[in-house]
Amino acid sequence: MPRAFLLALLALAVTIPPVRAEPPAVLVFAAASLKNALDDAAAAYPAAKVTVSYAASGPLARQIEAGAPAALFISADEEWMDEIAAKDFIEPGSRVDLLGNSLVLIAPASSPLHFTLGRAPDLVTALGDGRLAIGDPQSVPAGKYAETALERLGLWAALEPHLARAESVRAALALVDRGETPLGIVYRTDAAADGNVRIVDVFPADSHKPITYPAALIKTAGQPARDFLAWLKSREAAPYFERQGFIVLPRGGAS
Repeated sequence: MPRAFLLALLALAVTIPPVRAEPPAVLVFAAASLKNALDDAAAAYPAAKVTVSYAASGPLARQIEAGAPAALFISADEEWMDEIAAKDFIEPGSRVDLLGNSLVLIAPASSPLHFTLGRAPDLVTALGDGRLAIGDPQSVPAGKYAETALERLGLWAALEPHLARAESVRAALALVDRGETPLGIVYRTDAAADGNVRIVDVFPADSHKPITYPAALIKTAGQPARDFLAWLKSREAAPYFERQGFIVLPRGGAS
């Protein structure tokens, strides 16, 4: 190979910078139940590239505490947000309650089950040899709401041995979707996102605390994340969540 050609190749290698993937302008950690609506909202946001990492709120909070580079955290309950706030991870004054939801009992769409939430034996009988899919109450807000609701209805003690504890509310939804469990407890918005399940009954609102999705900036967040949170709070973003069945909460200011 001619020396001149080798020199030209070396010069080209020096002058052309390596191709690097552009990091997202905004990295959001969000509760798994937000996936459909928040994916649509993020795709429509015109000002910056937004990437969302979904999981149960508990593991996401733990990742933030361990130094994960999230700029914005949207939890499915107040407690996990309270925890990272108490450890001084969120930007003061940025916290806001974005959305509300409701809790439902679901079955596969083809299931013949029809009944109103009532006595524990009814649900145990309906389960047969199967299990009731819920998010693990230790880390999944939907699971905590489910545990509270079942306790207040007097059903928890009888049903606890029959639980399939999932790593997220979407994992619980998937168990029912695939017919691996005959019943599950998820948010109304999860049921709306999956045509393979149907709602058997809705848990009374007074059987659990209000289901609230707080959002807050992480202290290391930059201006693009601040702008995206402001947009999520706007009327322009609201339809993406309302279409999925979320309740867009009044904007009373940061908490």
